[in-house]
Parts: sequence; C-alpha cells; structure tokens
Amino acid sequence: MKRRSWLTVVATVAVLALVASACSNDDSGGGSGGGGGTDTTSDEFGTVEIAAGEPINIGTLLVISGADATLGLDSQHGAELAADYLDGTFDATPGQLLGHDIKWTHEDDLCSAEGGQAGATALAADPSIVAVIGTSCSSAALGVADTVTSEKGILLFSPSNTNPALTGEEAHQPFYARTAHNDRIQGAIVAEFALNEQGATTMATIHDESPYTQGLTAAAAVNFEAGGGTVSVQEQINSEDTDFKPLLRSIAEGNPDVLYAPVFVAACSLILKQAADIMPDVTLMASDGCLSSDTLKLAGDAVDGVFVSGPDVTVFQEGDFYSNEFIPAYKDQYGDPTSVFHAHAFDAANVLFDAIEQVAVENDDGSLSIGRTALRDAVFATSGYEGMTGIITCTELGDCATDVTIGIFEGPNWPVEGGAKPDDPVYSDTKSLDDVA
Repeated sequence: MKRRSWLTVVATVAVLALVASACSNDDSGGGSGGGGGTDTTSDEFGTVEIAAGEPINIGTLLVISGADATLGLDSQHGAELAADYLDGTFDATPGQLLGHDIKWTHEDDLCSAEGGQAGATALAADPSIVAVIGTSCSSAALGVADTVTSEKGILLFSPSNTNPALTGEEAHQPFYARTAHNDRIQGAIVAEFALNEQGATTMATIHDESPYTQGLTAAAAVNFEAGGGTVSVQEQINSEDTDFKPLLRSIAEGNPDVLYAPVFVAACSLILKQAADIMPDVTLMASDGCLSSDTLKLAGDAVDGVFVSGPDVTVFQEGDFYSNEFIPAYKDQYGDPTSVFHAHAFDAANVLFDAIEQVAVENDDGSLSIGRTALRDAVFATSGYEGMTGIITCTELGDCATDVTIGIFEGPNWPVEGGAKPDDPVYSDTKSLDDVA
C-alpha cells in the first residue's frame, strides 16, 4: 500500500498545474484545486460544498446487523482505518483530508434489495454525502442502490460486491465501481479446482434468491462444463429456510462429485451441517458469502474438509504494510478480522480519498467544492494504483480489480477469526477478466 508515495506524483502534477495557471495571468478564479482541481460550475450533478471547518461526509452502506453483519462490519472497519491512516500512522485518531476531518454516515444494507433501497435513499437525500462505500451484498446494489445513487450522481464504491451483472454492459450504472473481484473470475477458479484438483466430473449447485449466489453458481457451472464436466442439477433455496434435508437427499440421488453452495452465513451453516450426514462422500464447496467467523461457530465440526473460495489473503500477508501495520492496528481497534474484505474496503476508501484530493477546489475561505461527475471520473481513471489487495486499475464499467488471486481454503483453516491459523490455501490461482468466460 503506497498511498503517500503515489500522492507525491499527484502533488507534483498539481504544482505544475498551478504554475501553468499562474503563467496564464487568469485572475478570474476564486480558489485553487487541492490536486489540480476541476471546474465544478458545469457539473451535471452539481457539487458538494463543504464549509471551512466542516467535515467531508462519506457514507457507508454495508450489512452491519443480522446473520451477515461480520461481512459488513469487517469492511466498515477497513474503511475507517483508511481515514485513520490519512496522517500516515495508525493511532486510532483519524487524519484530515485537505484540512478537513472525515465524517462517516453509516447505513445498513441488510444484505437485501429492500435494505439497499432504503439505505441508498437515505444517503442520497443528504446533500452533504460526497460518496458511499458499499454495498456489502450484490443484492443490495443491483438495480437498487446502484440506481438510486447514480441518479443523484453519487459514487457507490463497493469493497465486496462480486455479481458480474453489476459491471456488465447491460446493467452497469454510471456511478458504480468496486474493488472486489468479479465472480466471472471466482467461478472459473472454483470450476478449475473441482475439475483438476478434486477430479470431479459432476457438480450440483445451490443458490438462493440473491444476485450474488445466482451469478456465482452460473459462472462456476459455465466454466465446469467448458472444462468437460457435467452440471447435474442447479437448485434454488429461500435463504430464510432452515430445513434443507429433503433437497439434499434429492441432490444426493444424482451422485454428484461436488456440491457447490455459495450462499450466505445462515443458510450455508445449516447446509453444511445437514449435508454432513446425507452426503458424506460428496465434496462440499462454498465461497466468500459463507466465509465468516460466524459460519465456523454455527456449523462447528461440519466445516472440516469443506472447501471455501475467496480472496487469497495470503497474498496480502506477503505485504509488509498489511501484516506489520494494518492488521495490528485492526486487531488493536476492533479485534480479529471477521471476514476477508477489509483490505478491499481500505483500498476503496484510499482511492476515493486520492480522487477527492485531485478534483476538490479549495476556495479562499477554506471551503471545498467537489464536483460529483469529476469525482466519479477521477476514480474511474485510476490506473496502476498500488493497493493492499494488489494493483488497482479501473475499467470504464467499474471493475477496479482486473487481475485477481482467488484461494481455496479447507476447513477449518479458513482465514477468519475462530478458525485454526490459516495455512496457505490448498489451491490458488490468478486470473484476469480478459481470460475468463
């Protein structure tokens, strides 16, 4: 993570821009850009005006209650640590951006479309919100929060949405971006592991009503069949159900080699426990929606031998900053991480902070003017940014993690609190969006 050194380049550009401006003898302006500055008067979506001494208000829209709260709170903590590090040190005291404090306005996406709609509507109604870190769950974003915020020209920057449609040509909303991986990549690596490492020839899948699980099982199925395997059945559940035994017995009759059920914590925990008795010889797989300390607690011994895919945190651990500065600060302020997207949230917040520094106009009275479209454009123009999760380069459709390493972890050695100390993943691969179906 090299935010400070990257900003040295920005500062140099800014100085050159100011020199050029001075040489032009244009005395009509009333302020100067914090990182070059932009003309905010013609922004289609207007500007956010921040008075002298007032904070920069950043919203979050993450799941912070209910069964999946460990996912959203983990990301919230990552974003808050980015503000803490604005002064170049983790000291539990947020730094400042362009001489202004950071204020967080937290809303709960409830990991649902209803939560995404309500939370995004509340944030969009506040004209002081500069941008939003969120959502946690694809179901809270797709067609709801991403649309609400884009209609207001408010950037929605997700650390953990992975549904492919969110950045697909048909559904992408113009103010939506993410630092999380696209599940086209994760689905391909799940299929690759099942085929090549487990020797599977048949796969059954279970998804729920959410866009996240539907997109992920679809991606895995397409790649599994492309690799020569057969998908025997693709089933859907209601995430509120508690008795999956009849469905599991039905799936077991088809003798699949692998059952892939990348659902969220509550349903995932129950499926793992119930499948342990019904299909003991079937390889069970899940993904990052299930990858939580709460799953380990709820499912108990049923997680043993279960393979779960997600961001390969061992890649982050190789970085000195992540291991020796970020994680100690995280543990000191919040305890052990509870999911795997804290680093993605930290990176999203830092990319956002850098974009604000580039486009904000610092007025003579100490106030700031931030053009909404200019801010979006600066984030989307990010290229070669050295984040904790890797090199971040955003595409025009908002995918900012284009080369991604996904790990497969075998239970109970999952990289979250409550598991054994995670070893290296049993399988790991890096793929580019350009390389997958």
